[in-house]
Amino acid sequence: MTGPVQLLGVTKRFGDVTALDDVSFEVDAGECVGLLGPNGAGKTTALSLLTGVRQPTTGTVRLFGADPRNPAARRTLGSTPQATALPDSLRVREVLELVAAHYPAPAPRDRIVSEFGLDDLVDALCGGLSGGQQRRVAVAMAFVGDPRLVLLDEPTTGLDVEGRRALWQAVRARHAAGCTVIVTSHHLEEIEQLAERVIVIDDGRIRADDTLSSIMAGVGRRRVTLRGVEPAHLRALEPDAAITVVDGASPGPSALVSAVVSDADAFVRKLVAHELPFFDLQVRGATLEEAFLSLTSPSSR
Repeated sequence: MTGPVQLLGVTKRFGDVTALDDVSFEVDAGECVGLLGPNGAGKTTALSLLTGVRQPTTGTVRLFGADPRNPAARRTLGSTPQATALPDSLRVREVLELVAAHYPAPAPRDRIVSEFGLDDLVDALCGGLSGGQQRRVAVAMAFVGDPRLVLLDEPTTGLDVEGRRALWQAVRARHAAGCTVIVTSHHLEEIEQLAERVIVIDDGRIRADDTLSSIMAGVGRRRVTLRGVEPAHLRALEPDAAITVVDGASPGPSALVSAVVSDADAFVRKLVAHELPFFDLQVRGATLEEAFLSLTSPSSR
Protein backbone atom coordinates (compact mmCIF):
# COMPACT_ATOMS: atom_id res chain seq x y z
CA MET A 1 0.00 0.00 0.00
CA THR A 2 1.23 3.48 -0.88
CA GLY A 3 2.29 5.62 2.08
CA PRO A 4 0.71 8.99 2.88
CA VAL A 5 3.55 10.97 1.24
CA GLN A 6 5.21 10.58 -2.16
CA LEU A 7 7.54 12.93 -4.00
CA LEU A 8 8.70 11.47 -7.32
CA GLY A 9 11.34 13.30 -9.36
CA VAL A 10 10.18 16.67 -8.04
CA THR A 11 11.81 19.88 -9.22
CA LYS A 12 10.57 23.28 -8.07
CA ARG A 13 11.90 26.51 -9.54
CA PHE A 14 11.23 30.12 -8.58
CA GLY A 15 12.41 32.03 -11.62
CA ASP A 16 16.11 31.26 -12.00
CA VAL A 17 16.33 29.69 -8.53
CA THR A 18 15.96 25.91 -8.21
CA ALA A 19 14.59 25.20 -4.73
CA LEU A 20 14.21 21.44 -5.26
CA ASP A 21 16.18 19.48 -7.85
CA ASP A 22 14.86 16.03 -8.81
CA VAL A 23 13.84 15.11 -5.25
CA SER A 24 12.22 11.75 -4.55
CA PHE A 25 11.16 10.25 -1.23
CA GLU A 26 8.23 8.45 0.36
CA VAL A 27 7.00 8.39 3.94
CA ASP A 28 5.15 5.36 5.26
CA ALA A 29 2.25 5.47 7.68
CA GLY A 30 3.39 5.72 11.29
CA GLU A 31 6.86 7.11 10.57
CA CYS A 32 8.36 10.19 12.21
CA VAL A 33 10.76 11.73 9.68
CA GLY A 34 13.13 14.62 10.28
CA LEU A 35 13.77 16.91 7.32
CA LEU A 36 17.11 18.64 7.79
CA GLY A 37 19.03 21.21 5.79
CA PRO A 38 20.55 24.70 5.92
CA ASN A 39 18.43 27.79 5.35
CA GLY A 40 17.29 27.82 1.73
CA ALA A 41 17.91 24.10 1.27
CA GLY A 42 14.33 23.40 0.15
CA LYS A 43 12.72 21.95 3.30
CA THR A 44 9.86 24.42 3.55
CA THR A 45 9.32 24.25 -0.21
CA ALA A 46 8.85 20.48 0.07
CA LEU A 47 6.23 20.93 2.80
CA SER A 48 4.44 23.61 0.77
CA LEU A 49 4.07 21.12 -2.09
CA LEU A 50 2.53 18.57 0.28
CA THR A 51 -0.02 21.08 1.58
CA GLY A 52 -0.98 22.07 -1.96
CA VAL A 53 0.10 25.69 -1.44
CA ARG A 54 2.58 25.34 -4.31
CA GLN A 55 2.85 23.04 -7.32
CA PRO A 56 5.99 21.32 -8.60
CA THR A 57 7.60 22.61 -11.76
CA THR A 58 8.13 19.00 -12.81
CA GLY A 59 7.57 15.67 -11.08
CA THR A 60 4.76 14.22 -9.02
CA VAL A 61 3.57 14.93 -5.47
CA ARG A 62 1.00 12.67 -3.84
CA LEU A 63 -0.76 13.08 -0.50
CA PHE A 64 -2.60 9.91 0.51
CA GLY A 65 -2.34 8.87 -3.15
CA ALA A 66 -4.00 12.01 -4.51
CA ASP A 67 -3.07 15.51 -5.68
CA PRO A 68 -2.53 17.69 -2.57
CA ARG A 69 -4.61 20.43 -4.21
CA ASN A 70 -7.62 18.14 -3.85
CA PRO A 71 -9.40 19.14 -0.61
CA ALA A 72 -10.36 15.51 0.02
CA ALA A 73 -6.66 14.58 0.21
CA ARG A 74 -6.11 17.18 2.93
CA ARG A 75 -9.00 16.14 5.16
CA THR A 76 -6.69 14.23 7.50
CA LEU A 77 -3.64 16.51 7.23
CA GLY A 78 -2.48 18.83 10.01
CA SER A 79 0.31 21.36 9.68
CA THR A 80 2.17 24.08 11.54
CA PRO A 81 4.01 26.59 9.32
CA GLN A 82 7.13 28.48 10.40
CA ALA A 83 5.25 31.71 11.02
CA THR A 84 2.60 31.80 13.75
CA ALA A 85 -0.47 33.90 12.98
CA LEU A 86 -3.41 33.56 15.37
CA PRO A 87 -6.51 35.80 15.40
CA ASP A 88 -6.02 38.28 18.24
CA SER A 89 -9.71 38.53 19.15
CA LEU A 90 -10.35 34.80 19.58
CA ARG A 91 -9.71 32.74 22.68
CA VAL A 92 -7.48 29.68 22.54
CA ARG A 93 -10.40 27.27 22.97
CA GLU A 94 -12.28 29.02 20.14
CA VAL A 95 -9.32 28.66 17.79
CA LEU A 96 -8.97 24.97 18.62
CA GLU A 97 -12.70 24.40 18.12
CA LEU A 98 -12.63 26.29 14.82
CA VAL A 99 -9.82 24.14 13.46
CA ALA A 100 -11.32 20.90 14.81
CA ALA A 101 -14.60 21.63 13.00
CA HIS A 102 -12.84 21.18 9.64
CA TYR A 103 -11.98 17.52 10.37
CA PRO A 104 -14.25 14.47 10.03
CA ALA A 105 -13.33 12.98 13.43
CA PRO A 106 -11.44 15.51 15.58
CA ALA A 107 -9.65 14.66 18.80
CA PRO A 108 -11.29 15.53 22.12
CA ARG A 109 -10.32 19.13 22.81
CA ASP A 110 -9.57 18.48 26.47
CA ARG A 111 -7.06 15.78 25.56
CA ILE A 112 -5.14 18.09 23.22
CA VAL A 113 -5.27 20.93 25.76
CA SER A 114 -3.82 18.63 28.42
CA GLU A 115 -1.15 17.02 26.22
CA PHE A 116 0.13 20.36 24.96
CA GLY A 117 0.04 22.06 28.36
CA LEU A 118 -2.61 24.64 27.47
CA ASP A 119 -4.85 24.23 30.53
CA ASP A 120 -4.00 27.70 31.88
CA LEU A 121 -4.33 29.33 28.46
CA VAL A 122 -7.55 27.85 27.12
CA ASP A 123 -9.66 30.94 27.98
CA ALA A 124 -6.97 33.51 27.11
CA LEU A 125 -7.21 35.78 24.08
CA CYS A 126 -4.68 34.83 21.42
CA GLY A 127 -3.66 38.48 21.11
CA GLY A 128 -2.42 38.46 24.70
CA LEU A 129 -0.21 35.38 24.38
CA SER A 130 3.57 35.50 24.33
CA GLY A 131 5.41 34.29 21.25
CA GLY A 132 6.22 30.97 22.90
CA GLN A 133 2.62 30.47 24.04
CA GLN A 134 1.34 31.21 20.54
CA ARG A 135 3.74 28.62 19.16
CA ARG A 136 2.43 25.96 21.54
CA VAL A 137 -1.13 26.73 20.44
CA ALA A 138 -0.11 26.59 16.77
CA VAL A 139 1.39 23.11 17.16
CA ALA A 140 -1.64 21.91 19.14
CA MET A 141 -3.83 23.16 16.27
CA ALA A 142 -2.01 20.78 13.92
CA PHE A 143 -3.11 17.81 16.06
CA VAL A 144 -6.58 18.87 17.23
CA GLY A 145 -8.25 17.32 14.18
CA ASP A 146 -6.70 13.93 15.02
CA PRO A 147 -5.06 13.86 11.56
CA ARG A 148 -3.28 10.88 10.05
CA LEU A 149 -0.34 13.07 8.95
CA VAL A 150 1.15 16.20 10.53
CA LEU A 151 3.75 18.52 8.99
CA LEU A 152 5.72 20.58 11.53
CA ASP A 153 7.94 23.34 10.13
CA GLU A 154 10.32 24.54 12.86
CA PRO A 155 7.75 23.68 15.56
CA THR A 156 9.59 25.00 18.62
CA THR A 157 10.68 28.38 17.27
CA GLY A 158 10.59 30.91 20.12
CA LEU A 159 10.36 28.33 22.92
CA ASP A 160 12.81 28.02 25.78
CA VAL A 161 14.47 24.71 26.67
CA GLU A 162 11.69 23.65 29.04
CA GLY A 163 9.02 24.58 26.51
CA ARG A 164 10.75 22.63 23.73
CA ARG A 165 11.00 19.50 25.86
CA ALA A 166 7.33 19.69 26.85
CA LEU A 167 6.32 20.06 23.21
CA TRP A 168 8.52 17.13 22.17
CA GLN A 169 6.75 14.97 24.75
CA ALA A 170 3.35 15.95 23.33
CA VAL A 171 4.43 15.25 19.74
CA ARG A 172 5.88 11.88 20.78
CA ALA A 173 2.55 11.00 22.40
CA ARG A 174 0.64 11.75 19.19
CA HIS A 175 3.17 9.80 17.13
CA ALA A 176 2.91 6.84 19.51
CA ALA A 177 -0.86 6.96 18.98
CA GLY A 178 -0.31 6.35 15.25
CA CYS A 179 0.09 9.79 13.71
CA THR A 180 2.66 10.11 10.89
CA VAL A 181 4.92 13.13 11.45
CA ILE A 182 7.33 15.08 9.24
CA VAL A 183 9.31 17.71 11.15
CA THR A 184 11.86 20.30 10.06
CA SER A 185 14.03 22.01 12.63
CA HIS A 186 17.20 24.00 13.17
CA HIS A 187 17.43 22.42 16.63
CA LEU A 188 19.29 19.23 15.75
CA GLU A 189 18.58 17.95 19.25
CA GLU A 190 14.91 18.17 18.30
CA ILE A 191 15.40 15.77 15.41
CA GLU A 192 17.35 13.42 17.67
CA GLN A 193 14.47 13.50 20.16
CA LEU A 194 11.67 12.95 17.63
CA ALA A 195 12.79 11.36 14.38
CA GLU A 196 13.42 7.72 13.54
CA ARG A 197 14.51 8.59 10.01
CA VAL A 198 16.36 11.64 8.70
CA ILE A 199 16.31 13.14 5.21
CA VAL A 200 19.10 15.66 4.68
CA ILE A 201 18.41 18.23 1.94
CA ASP A 202 21.07 20.66 0.79
CA ASP A 203 21.07 22.93 -2.24
CA GLY A 204 17.74 21.44 -3.31
CA ARG A 205 18.97 17.83 -3.39
CA ILE A 206 18.76 14.89 -1.00
CA ARG A 207 22.19 14.20 0.51
CA ALA A 208 21.14 11.39 2.83
CA ASP A 209 18.00 9.41 3.68
CA ASP A 210 18.39 6.81 6.39
CA THR A 211 17.76 6.00 10.01
CA LEU A 212 19.18 8.44 12.52
CA SER A 213 21.77 5.95 13.79
CA SER A 214 22.89 4.97 10.28
CA ILE A 215 23.46 8.57 9.23
CA MET A 216 25.55 9.30 12.30
CA ALA A 217 27.54 6.07 11.90
CA GLY A 218 28.03 6.53 8.16
CA VAL A 219 29.72 9.90 8.41
CA GLY A 220 32.92 8.22 9.57
CA ARG A 221 34.05 11.14 11.71
CA ARG A 222 34.91 11.00 15.40
CA ARG A 223 35.11 13.60 18.13
CA VAL A 224 38.30 13.52 20.18
CA THR A 225 38.34 15.59 23.38
CA LEU A 226 41.48 16.19 25.39
CA ARG A 227 43.33 18.58 27.69
CA GLY A 228 46.92 19.77 27.81
CA VAL A 229 47.39 20.88 24.19
CA GLU A 230 46.69 24.36 22.80
CA PRO A 231 44.15 24.49 19.93
CA ALA A 232 46.76 26.12 17.65
CA HIS A 233 49.04 23.10 18.07
CA LEU A 234 46.20 20.74 17.18
CA ARG A 235 45.33 22.77 14.08
CA ALA A 236 48.94 22.59 12.94
CA LEU A 237 48.94 18.85 13.55
CA GLU A 238 45.61 18.17 11.77
CA PRO A 239 44.69 21.06 9.40
CA ASP A 240 41.45 19.41 8.22
CA ALA A 241 40.09 18.85 11.74
CA ALA A 242 37.39 21.02 13.29
CA ILE A 243 39.09 22.28 16.46
CA THR A 244 37.11 24.07 19.16
CA VAL A 245 37.36 24.85 22.85
CA VAL A 246 34.41 23.19 24.55
CA ASP A 247 31.83 25.66 25.86
CA GLY A 248 32.49 26.66 29.44
CA ALA A 249 36.08 25.46 29.48
CA SER A 250 38.62 27.76 31.10
CA PRO A 251 41.33 29.13 28.79
CA GLY A 252 44.83 27.77 29.14
CA PRO A 253 46.64 24.43 28.91
CA SER A 254 43.99 22.64 30.98
CA ALA A 255 41.12 23.73 28.70
CA LEU A 256 38.97 20.96 27.24
CA VAL A 257 39.52 20.98 23.48
CA SER A 258 37.45 19.12 20.88
CA ALA A 259 38.77 17.87 17.53
CA VAL A 260 36.39 16.34 14.97
CA VAL A 261 38.55 14.14 12.74
CA SER A 262 38.10 11.52 10.02
CA ASP A 263 40.61 9.07 11.55
CA ALA A 264 40.77 9.20 15.34
CA ASP A 265 43.44 6.48 15.59
CA ALA A 266 45.79 8.32 13.23
CA PHE A 267 45.17 11.58 15.10
CA VAL A 268 46.08 10.03 18.45
CA ARG A 269 49.21 8.48 16.95
CA LYS A 270 50.29 11.95 15.80
CA LEU A 271 49.78 13.29 19.31
CA VAL A 272 52.04 10.57 20.68
CA ALA A 273 54.65 10.91 17.92
CA HIS A 274 54.95 14.66 18.53
CA GLU A 275 55.17 14.06 22.29
CA LEU A 276 52.37 16.50 23.03
CA PRO A 277 51.43 16.51 26.75
CA PHE A 278 47.76 15.57 26.39
CA PHE A 279 45.55 14.02 29.08
CA ASP A 280 41.86 13.24 29.71
CA LEU A 281 41.55 12.00 26.13
CA GLN A 282 38.19 10.59 25.01
CA VAL A 283 36.95 9.41 21.59
CA ARG A 284 33.32 9.00 20.61
CA GLY A 285 31.17 8.77 17.50
CA ALA A 286 29.71 11.68 15.56
CA THR A 287 26.61 13.49 16.80
CA LEU A 288 23.75 14.35 14.45
CA GLU A 289 25.11 17.89 14.27
CA GLU A 290 28.52 16.66 13.13
CA ALA A 291 26.93 14.29 10.61
CA PHE A 292 24.74 17.11 9.33
CA LEU A 293 27.66 19.52 8.93
CA SER A 294 29.68 16.86 7.14
CA LEU A 295 26.86 16.03 4.72
CA THR A 296 26.14 19.68 3.89
CA SER A 297 29.73 20.94 3.68
CA PRO A 298 30.87 22.25 0.25
CA SER A 299 33.35 19.39 -0.07
CA SER A 300 30.53 16.82 0.09
CA ARG A 301 28.55 18.29 -2.82
